Amino acid sequence: MKPLHTPIAILSLAALTLLGACQDKTEPVATAPMPIIQNNQLRYPAGHPQLPLLVSIAAVQAQNIAIELPAKLVWNEEKTQRVYPAFAGRVTRISADVGQTVKAGQVLAELASPEFGAAQADTSRAQADATLAKQALQRQRDLFEAGVVARKDLEQAEAEAARTQAEVARAQARTSLYGSGTGVNQQLGLRSDMVGVVVERNLNPGQEVRPDSVSTPMFVVSDPSVLWVQIDAHEADVTDLRPGARVTLQVPTLPDQKLEAVISAVTDQIDPTTRTIKIRATVANPKRLLKSEMLATVRYERKVGHSVQVPATAVFLRGNQHYVFVQSQAGVFEPRDVKVSYEGAKQVLLDEGLKPGEQVVVQNGLLLARELRIAQDAAHTTESGKP
Repeated sequence: MKPLHTPIAILSLAALTLLGACQDKTEPVATAPMPIIQNNQLRYPAGHPQLPLLVSIAAVQAQNIAIELPAKLVWNEEKTQRVYPAFAGRVTRISADVGQTVKAGQVLAELASPEFGAAQADTSRAQADATLAKQALQRQRDLFEAGVVARKDLEQAEAEAARTQAEVARAQARTSLYGSGTGVNQQLGLRSDMVGVVVERNLNPGQEVRPDSVSTPMFVVSDPSVLWVQIDAHEADVTDLRPGARVTLQVPTLPDQKLEAVISAVTDQIDPTTRTIKIRATVANPKRLLKSEMLATVRYERKVGHSVQVPATAVFLRGNQHYVFVQSQAGVFEPRDVKVSYEGAKQVLLDEGLKPGEQVVVQNGLLLARELRIAQDAAHTTESGKP
């Protein structure tokens, strides 16, 4: 069946097309007026949609400021021993594990070591030589008293006896340092020389170890009741963080624990890479809640005299000059050059350029800087276009 192309159908189709075109036409959107610049002040008209975005707060007088520095907990090296093998060998027995309390002189593990056996054999050989030299000396004395030998022969025998005794002392000192000073059993004991807790173990049964290829200690024994705090400080912190000063230690995993550390040492050099000064503190850990390698924050109060404190988000840098945006009245903002005396991650101290109580913009300051630059360019263009 063919479609009917009647005049009425054609007119209806045209009307529908015209109606659809009218419905697709968008309404014009009213744009907000641009702020104007007057006497280096950026002025917004009342009700401007950007005004709610420009949040301002009052600058405050500050005499003390809370300083936070990154820190890390480590073992107390004055009460820590790292046990390395002195001779090559194979692990035959492990008698201590992580978390175990050990005594001074306690054997942590034993190694079957032919090298240590050779050292023990040297000791036995030196003892045998000393015994023989002692007997020869006694014979020379008897012969000298009988007038058979000369004094020179007696003196040579005395020197030989003294030499062998010295060799015995040297060999015994070496073997006694790592195990038995007598006998040859090739059993090398890895011992703890202090009372503490085994905090690290890095060997397994049957493992072959060599002194020249061991980069990590076989055992680490420490006293975890007192830990060291390694602090990365700045040059300005050295005046306050001297030995004996007390600081607050905050650990993210222990937010309810009130911890206090005491500064014990300050280095005399600045790290050339991080430009920080290494400071060491000690913190008591009687309940052993703190662990080595925990990250922490050290906090202390620094006296700053009479300075103005503002949030760090309020301060901007133009070249080498810091500045802030001050709201003198509703909708009126002006840039103000300031002098920074301390720049922290959250707070900044100003010595010049701002008074306590003045309103400074702390949110969307970059938007103000952009609008100020646009207004200044527009004003410059207008001035240039005048005859």
